[in-house]
Amino acid sequence: MLKRKWKRIAITAGSVLVLGIVVLAVHIWWVMRPRVDGTTRIMARIDIHQPIRPADADRITAWLYRQKGVDHVLVNPTADIAVFTYSPLQNNANVITRQFRQELAYGGAARVMPSASEMAMGCPVATTSFAYKAYTFMSHIF
Repeated sequence: MLKRKWKRIAITAGSVLVLGIVVLAVHIWWVMRPRVDGTTRIMARIDIHQPIRPADADRITAWLYRQKGVDHVLVNPTADIAVFTYSPLQNNANVITRQFRQELAYGGAARVMPSASEMAMGCPVATTSFAYKAYTFMSHIF
């Protein structure tokens, strides 16, 4: 009788533990999945690969602002680059770059895509934040 009671308690405790782990895993997945909504902005860079003058920079800026979803543009005529932010729900940087090459006759222009290692090192605040320190501590433990 006593043995049966402990067996039932062990099965119940094990079931609750497994259920808790499943709920935690679903919660982590739900919270950590990437979300794209109306407030999401992505930054893109176009290297023009040919000299541009300040007048060209003004023309490029005006053209980029006319593109759907683009909300901020910076063009550097010294470095021959254009950086802009856009809404991924309204447009795509590859499409913008292709149209840029065609409509503005900058055939050598190319979108710059950082590598995975560059992306990992991209945020200088990450290494000093509490969340990063907690993450590295937990990753060393497990």
